[in-house]
Amino acid sequence: MTDEPTRTDGGTDQQPTAETAASPDPSSEPLVDSSIDVEGRDDTPSMATARSVIEAKHLDVYYDDVQALDDVSMEIPAKQVTAMIGPSGCGKSTFLRCINRMNDLIDAARVEGELFFEGKNVYDPDVDPVALRRQIGMVFQHPNPFPKSIYDNVAYGLRIQDDDDNLDEKVETALKRAALWDEVSDQLDKSALDLSGGQQQRLCIARAIAVDPDVILMDEPASALDPIATSKIEDLIEELAEDYTVVIVTHNMQQAARISDKTAVFLTGGELVEFGDTETIFENPESQRVEDYITGKFG
Repeated sequence: MTDEPTRTDGGTDQQPTAETAASPDPSSEPLVDSSIDVEGRDDTPSMATARSVIEAKHLDVYYDDVQALDDVSMEIPAKQVTAMIGPSGCGKSTFLRCINRMNDLIDAARVEGELFFEGKNVYDPDVDPVALRRQIGMVFQHPNPFPKSIYDNVAYGLRIQDDDDNLDEKVETALKRAALWDEVSDQLDKSALDLSGGQQQRLCIARAIAVDPDVILMDEPASALDPIATSKIEDLIEELAEDYTVVIVTHNMQQAARISDKTAVFLTGGELVEFGDTETIFENPESQRVEDYITGKFG
């Protein structure tokens, strides 16, 4: 995670009211068709035995008196893509922000229960949230490049960690892994603010992975992008999962079906209704409520 200046406006679930627990769906079109194709996912044998890197146990979150998460328990496997879906205000972004303690930045937020990263409860008193965020990077809903050059954006986290050795090589590697190097290699001194929206989002991903985190959190990373830029982000997410644990919040159920290995369905009241293999969730869910949501009967 890069130690970038704190911001709390990049995602959802930031204010202590029910109405502002999540941002609205950016599209007015129906969320899904009645059936979703998940044939593109690669169900390798390792998926069944992947170790858990994040585990929530009876997690509750409140914004003052408004409960945003209700008794959430789940295990997120390493080096896979886990998608979180559900209607606006259901708590999925709140859960995402619990993982690297971004909710600490909201005065009204109160967290109860346990959330483990690599076996350690991240809410233990001896856990440094800044150090935690170096291991658990985050990409926000809207691209948030710094008003610096492309190079300095990627190098930012490395420099504040005094990791200046082979800086050029590390910047190049991060940009290549973010599928951006070929587009900007000859203009690294150019302002990051001059890039397109899709390029800025990939730059933010490069900035996040430059410090080599273990987990990358993504809060609707493609919701503000056009279809071509969205496709590039989706391809990149699948590639990143070869080396990182990726947890993504999305309103786009087709996107979740295309890119995720596991899917968590949150519904009204901050309840985690069902969590499992993406193919099972979309083709044969256990919960009638989940089936109704996926088929567009509500949400």
